[in-house]
Amino acid sequence: MRKALWRTLCCATTLIMSSNVVALTAPQLSEIEKSVQQAMDSFEIPGLAIGIVHNGKVVLAKGYGIRQYGKSDSVDEHTLFGIASNSKAFTATALGMLVEEGKLNWDDPVKKHLPEFQLYSQELTEQMTIRDLLSHRSGLALGAGDLMIWPDTDKSTKEILAGLKHIKPVAPLRTEYHYNNLMFVVAGEVVARVSGVSWQAFIETRIFPQVGIKNSYASFSRIDKGNTNFATGTIKYDGQLEEFVGDYLEDFRGAGAIASNVTDMTKWLQTQVNKGKTPTGKQLITPETHQYLWHPQIMRIPKEADRVAFKQDFKGYALGWAVESYFGYKRVGHMGGILGMGSQVAMIPEKGLGVVILSNQHAYPAIRAITNEVFEQALDLEPREWVLDSYQEFKQKRASLYANMGPKKVATKTASLPLSDYTGTLRSPWYGDVIVEEIAGQLHIDFTHTKLLKGTLYHHDGNTFVVKWHEKLLEADAYIHFKLNDKQQVQSVEMEWVNPKITDFSFDFHNLDLSAVAQPY
Repeated sequence: MRKALWRTLCCATTLIMSSNVVALTAPQLSEIEKSVQQAMDSFEIPGLAIGIVHNGKVVLAKGYGIRQYGKSDSVDEHTLFGIASNSKAFTATALGMLVEEGKLNWDDPVKKHLPEFQLYSQELTEQMTIRDLLSHRSGLALGAGDLMIWPDTDKSTKEILAGLKHIKPVAPLRTEYHYNNLMFVVAGEVVARVSGVSWQAFIETRIFPQVGIKNSYASFSRIDKGNTNFATGTIKYDGQLEEFVGDYLEDFRGAGAIASNVTDMTKWLQTQVNKGKTPTGKQLITPETHQYLWHPQIMRIPKEADRVAFKQDFKGYALGWAVESYFGYKRVGHMGGILGMGSQVAMIPEKGLGVVILSNQHAYPAIRAITNEVFEQALDLEPREWVLDSYQEFKQKRASLYANMGPKKVATKTASLPLSDYTGTLRSPWYGDVIVEEIAGQLHIDFTHTKLLKGTLYHHDGNTFVVKWHEKLLEADAYIHFKLNDKQQVQSVEMEWVNPKITDFSFDFHNLDLSAVAQPY
């Protein structure tokens, strides 16, 4: 028997059923909604919206809970959330449209359209294609260079492109899967350069109107000033929920900047399961281009747990889309996350089935569990307690992680050098300047391009300190190791996460390659 908490929420609903199409029934939708509420209660999610398409028809678009933690305004089907990396499919689609128009080819070298484009080696630069940008097979490491865009920085696209040549790859081109956001930032710039309008303008004028998307934006900064129906992020820290406001990752652009809602995203789902044909009856892209976007470009190894749980024997990444097997079906989709928000798009194309979930809490396990509940109901799979099982597993993992978090050693009483000897300007060839200064007997660090990366250094051991960021909700504390020369002067610095299983991979401190460049070093 299913066990779910149920309460009445102030919410707005859109429920559309077609008498001509066999779709999810009212009892099935009721089970799904119970799972949504159970997940929100268990994982302490303030607000969530879900949209479901079945047999190509919208059967549910609904909001639950509140838009802003501590406030009373309700989430409805029009509430805007950051869809994060679900923006990548829009960027890939934009490039597909330009391919159809004959303005570029999938295997064009990136440098053909961005002459200033340069990677770590000349060979890699010349070989990198448009297709490579969209498939996480560039050879750059997971999240490499993300500190140029995460959290929001003051760096321009020109500066981001200039930084790429300093990031060393970890694998040859097209040999390994390594998730990388910067390549999608580059892809967004290709869209702009080839089309003659900004990536944001292309998304809002060439894609949204065709699909029938009426209340979404290419970034949060573009939301109409009179529109207050948007969610703010929430992060659970030290056992308590806290609101996180002010970082919507504008710099992610083609990698993850779009703000949308489930009403609009169900139209996107319909376009996908209808092979590029939009609910308005227009063909956004040809079926051939649509199919190509879903064609795997790099393979991945399924996790053993997924092999067992979902009978997953296939896993890959296409062009802005993840593709995998799921109980014998082809599943296409993507996860997305920004600070304090999570999203998922998942589809079983042969059933005309799709689900989108937008949340103002970065609760991936809950989002996945709800998606699995939708698929169980729609595909008549063996019943499971998706939410309950997911929450139990989450609790165990989280308890273990937080029990072992924090510095590995007890700090010694004094540093190896006077604190003033650690002060000065450090420089990363791709990020830029990081300043360490002493204020009132305490060391402080300032990532000069990033408003949120200001912190205090606490001595840990020898020439190693722990950086605690003033914005604690980042959960990105880091060790900073000062490397000395023969004269006992700081020569370089290495950084690493204090809690690697908790900190988001986009805080790629370990890739910075910081060197001392200014006195008093």
